[in-house]
Parts: sequence; structure tokens; C-alpha cells
Amino acid sequence: MAMQWQWLQPGSSCTVRAYAKINLTLDVLGRRGDGYHALATVMQTIDLYDTLSLTLREDGLVHLVCTQPELSTETNLALRAAMLLRAHTGERRGVLIELQKRIPSAAGLGGGSSDAAAALLALTRLWQLRLTATELMELAASLGSDVPFFLYGGLALCEGRGELVTPLPPCWPAELRWLVLLKPAISVATAGVFGALTAHDYSDGSHTQAVCAALQAQRMPALSHLHNGLERGVLERYAEVAVGRAALLEAGAPFVRLSGSGPTLFTALADLEEAHRLWLRLQEQGYEVYLTQVVYPSAESLTLASVAAH
Repeated sequence: MAMQWQWLQPGSSCTVRAYAKINLTLDVLGRRGDGYHALATVMQTIDLYDTLSLTLREDGLVHLVCTQPELSTETNLALRAAMLLRAHTGERRGVLIELQKRIPSAAGLGGGSSDAAAALLALTRLWQLRLTATELMELAASLGSDVPFFLYGGLALCEGRGELVTPLPPCWPAELRWLVLLKPAISVATAGVFGALTAHDYSDGSHTQAVCAALQAQRMPALSHLHNGLERGVLERYAEVAVGRAALLEAGAPFVRLSGSGPTLFTALADLEEAHRLWLRLQEQGYEVYLTQVVYPSAESLTLASVAAH
């Protein structure tokens, strides 16, 4: 998983990064019997992250403070993860979670889900819990479809409603080395985007299969396979996203795709100077833009195996 750790005072506090993601593909296969949609998607963590600092409390209280006060609520996924873990294990100690947000919210970048995964992993260690990898995955899936992916990070194929994760080797194409993200000045509700899908938006998963095959063969996937089944509906329903897409293309982006349910759009270039020029043009136009790269677990990162054995 792509969490980097810093222990402040052994046994009492830790700090962890929770990385954002983009969807290189997102095939919507159809609606399932449980009301969710069946998906096949290739996701990759990127070097845009929130920071969570967790401090042990012996008084049993679980409290979250966020740099965005509107997110300091009981619905915050990091706080829900802590409460779920306590209920599952019977843990009585508390924790103060201090969350520094950098990933924009409701943006298709998985910030809340990543925060939840980071909280699960950090608290498993901070509270010295003995959980198996399977238990962690089940807890993560109950919090949200993207949360299991963030237990791994890196590059992965995600299926089911997104919770079935198959890690892929680190084989990101050099042609996509530098990522430029544009976040339109709106938020998009994921449930509403999925609710507006029609049968014409469904696909058979062949885009995702083709991208996985290309990546594993260390080839650049065809741009036609960088497909997002949610993109058409989002572009039609949200004018700000369509305008942002046009701005990216006019500024020189070689292609533009929607990440997740949006509204964040991304493009990628091989050359840093070109990527920086593109980023600068868009920033000068007043857009919220990010210049970033993909990120993989480091040697210092906590792994699921070490969580289970702790």
C-alpha cells in the first residue's frame, strides 16, 4: 500500500500520507441486483496526498479535526473508519485524528476513501490490533467501494463494485509520466452520476482488459482504450466540466479524460517542461490545477502482511 509513515513518539502518535488516485479506465458493465453497478477499472495512486496525524487517547474518545472545518463531522470517512474498527475489535482506547486536506473533496480522486484506508492501517498499528488482511479488506469494503484499493495503492485492477482488487506491477508508461489535473470549481455527487447512466454508457470491460494487457506488456495503451463510462453523462450535465475539458485541449493537452465520477479531468505528458507549461497556462486562466506523478509503495511503507503479523 502507498502509505508513508513517520512515528512521532513510539507507541503514542504517528503520521501517514493518504494518496489520491486517478482512473486510467472505468468500464461500467451494468447494474447489479444489489443496486450497485458492476465495474472494471484500472486505478493508480498519484503524489497528491492528505496527511493524517493520529494520537492515542486513553480516555476512550474518538475525535477528528480537519483543516476544512466542514469535513470535521461524523460522516467523515476517516472518523467512520476509526469507529468501525473499534466496534469490530472491542478496542476501548481512543484517538485524536488530525486531518490536513490537500486532495479536493468530491472530485473523483478518492480523497475520502484514501483517508479511510489510512486511518484503518494507522489505527491497526497504533492500537496494536491483530487483524488479518481479509478482515481489513472486509472492513474497508464496508466503508466504500474505493477504500480496499487504497489499502494497496500503486497500480491495480478493481472489479465488482470496485472492492475486488488485483494489484498490477509498477509498469506506468513513460509517455504518461507527468500528470496535469484540472479540478473545475464544482463538486459532483457520485450517486447522482451513476443514477443518470443509461444502457448506452455500459461496456463489456474490453477497454480495461486492453489497458491491462498493454501495461503488463510494458506498452503504451491506445488512447481509445482510456475509457470512462461516466464521462459522457458528466460532460452533458455539468457545463463547468465541458469548459474545463476544452481549456485543457486548447492549452495543448494531448488528450483529456475524467477521473472517476469527476469533476476532475486529467491529461499526461512525457516531458516535464511541456507539462509545466500546460499547468502554468491553466493556472494563469484561474483554474485549480495540479502537476503530479504516479506513486508506489516505498520500502518504508507498512504492508498488509506486516499489519496482520503485528
